[in-house]
Formats: sequence, structure tokens, C-alpha cells
Amino acid sequence: MSEGAPSREDFCYRHPDRRSYVLCQRCGRTVCGECQTPAPVGVICPECMREQRAQAPRTKPAAFTRMRSAAGRGAPVVTYSIIGVTLVVYLLQFLTGSLLTNLFAFTPQAFVLSIEPWRALTSLLLHGSILHVLLNMYTLWLFGQLLESMLGRWRFLALYLIAGLAGSIGVVVFADPFTWVLGASGAIFGLMGAFVVIQRRLGGNLTQLYVLLAINLAIGFLPGANISWQAHLGGLIGGALVGLIYLETRDRSRRGLQIGLLAGLVVVLFVLGFLVARWKIGAF
Repeated sequence: MSEGAPSREDFCYRHPDRRSYVLCQRCGRTVCGECQTPAPVGVICPECMREQRAQAPRTKPAAFTRMRSAAGRGAPVVTYSIIGVTLVVYLLQFLTGSLLTNLFAFTPQAFVLSIEPWRALTSLLLHGSILHVLLNMYTLWLFGQLLESMLGRWRFLALYLIAGLAGSIGVVVFADPFTWVLGASGAIFGLMGAFVVIQRRLGGNLTQLYVLLAINLAIGFLPGANISWQAHLGGLIGGALVGLIYLETRDRSRRGLQIGLLAGLVVVLFVLGFLVARWKIGAF
């Protein structure tokens, strides 16, 4: 079988005459063997390594130094922060009864009747039971460490939030307009969707992940499961789209395009949620 003509992205960005299929796990650019520095997951290119070293602490004082040092080693700070905040919010839910749930859980009506679109994101911090929050946070811990090291902190945070928003829009599109949902499952399915897209490009073995996704999606359709498959599906699609954007705009010269596409996706999701919710509620 003949191989197609290689594209520019198939060659090391520092040595254009050297073909490689290995990507920097932070910026996504192609790097040859000479330019690769091993990282906790994958490799890092020389420029990202310099940036990482530049962030290392230069003074000794206590907690600040330890925090910066952890960041310099690529610790998944955003992942740990999301887990910590979510657990604190669940504790507050437990202490305040239904107060936080009533204030911040998501329903399609939030786009039309109550005009509270922020519920599409605040609902990610709420959970219905201790088992619910622990399972979600465990899955976030697994995938968050991998993706945050690949994408960097801000891109990972954007992925998590946009996938969570897409999960809420999935509820608007596919569920009853008066449905109430809460939980981070949509965002976490989005992490899985992005991971599938990225790993397919890197040539990773995805068989186990496909099985995991199929099982978790199927559980949402079981009678009496009380699980929003709509949020799972929406988050999965949204995360896959974000992962595709990251792959196609991985070159530093396309950073502006990347930000523009992400912003455009957010606008499309909000507009879609508003229009569909308005149509559905008007039909009732």
C-alpha cells in the first residue's frame, strides 16, 4: 500500500528534515528523538521544557515554593483543584439540605423562564449522593492527570468546562424541558471523548476505553437507573470537538485560531440551548 505525501506537521518543528510521529504532550508539535525530553506522560519539546523550568521557584519560602515546585514538575493542579472544590461543595450540600441544589442545579428552563444560564456550569459541582460524587471524582482523577499533562492547565480547564456545558446542552436537546440534573458526569464523558480523539491521532490502543465508554453509556439507558444519558452524550460530543480543535490548531502560530474556535463553540452551545429550550417549553 503506497503512503501519501507527508505533511509539514509530520516533521520535527526544529529539524524540518527529520520525520517523526511523536508529539510534545504540552503543545502538540512534532518532535524528533534529539528534541524529546521524557515527561511523566509522553515527551516534552525544548521550548515547553524551558517554560516549565522558568516557572520553577527561585526562592525558598514554604508553601508558595512547594506549590510552584509541584507545578514545575507538571503536577495536575487543575485536576486536584476541581476535585477539592467539588468535594467541599458536596459537604455544603450535605449540611444545607436542598438549598444549594435548588439554587444551582440545571434545568432547561434556566435558559428561558428563570434566565439563569450559569446553572449549566454550576450543576457540575453538585451531586446526588456520596457514591455519585466519589465515582465521578475518581474518574476525573484518572483522566485529569493524563489530559492535564498533555494539554497544559488552561487548555485542560477549558476542555472540562466546555464539555460540562455541552453535557447540559445535551439535556436541553434530548431530555424533557422540565428535567433537573446535577453532577460532573457530562464533563467527565467530555474528557473521555477528547482522550479518544487525541489518542487516535497518537496511535494509542483504545480498545479498553471504548469498552468503558460503551458500558457507561449503556448504564444510562437501564430502567430506573436515574442517570442522564443525555448529559453523557452531550459531554462526549463536546469533549471530542474540543479535542479535535486542539489537534488541528496545535501549532503555536494557530493559537489565535484555537481560542477563536473554542469561543465560537461556547457561543454555539449557548445559542443552541436557548433556542431549543424556548421551542420545547413553548410547545408545552
